[in-house]
Amino acid sequence: QVQLVESGGGLGQAGGSLRLSCAASGRTFSSYSMGWFRQAPGKEREFVAAIRRSGVITYYSDSVKGRFTISRDNAKNTVYLQMNSLKPEDTAVYYCAARSGSSNYKFRSTYDYWGQGTQVTVSS
Repeated sequence: QVQLVESGGGLGQAGGSLRLSCAASGRTFSSYSMGWFRQAPGKEREFVAAIRRSGVITYYSDSVKGRFTISRDNAKNTVYLQMNSLKPEDTAVYYCAARSGSSNYKFRSTYDYWGQGTQVTVSS
């Protein structure tokens, strides 16, 4: 069982930066691939970024590639999402998720555990 708690959301300005953190409970954090998803009002939850167990391989959606960076610190049981060059369309609730598999990282159904989400609002 893994419990995930996101933090670091809030109000940002267009062109600015925010950093999200996701702290995981348990001693097996390094055995999980991690992902970030987001859900804007009236829209489906969408993939943002993912990172594999070692932290070496990362994936990004086209909408955030080059602006967001996912990273992890297995010693601290934490995954991060550094968000730069923010845009108003980045406004959403951001969720982190954990999975034991390694394929189909873009699909919500492949993730086993989810956090409660943290709101990110970007003003223009």
